[in-house]
Amino acid sequence: MTATEPFHIIDTRASAQPDGKVLDNIQGFAYGAGVSIIIEETDVEGAGPFLHQHPYSETFVIHSGKALFTVAGEQLVGEGGMLLVVPELTPHKFEVMGPDRYRATHIHASDRFITDWLEGPRAAG
Repeated sequence: MTATEPFHIIDTRASAQPDGKVLDNIQGFAYGAGVSIIIEETDVEGAGPFLHQHPYSETFVIHSGKALFTVAGEQLVGEGGMLLVVPELTPHKFEVMGPDRYRATHIHASDRFITDWLEGPRAAG
């Protein structure tokens, strides 16, 4: 992209599902960005990924609601108004807690998602 090319506008409103849940994964390489983003919005208690890690840091910007995060074996409640930064190669997961809707932006410090699953069906071995 050169200075004369237009910037990118990504309309995430189209990713809302009939139940109102939003989950949108945007890889930065497609837009010339150095970060990738997950936009998540749900009120399903217990929703969240299995334990995993990345070879880069991940920043969670929690807009509302709360989730129980497990980071390097420690548990903490992240809630609206908080930012959590998980360092590279640090195992982590979270589970949405009620009753309020969890709304967050997860910023991956990479232009592509690279995930090493440590639990669940996609875990190696």
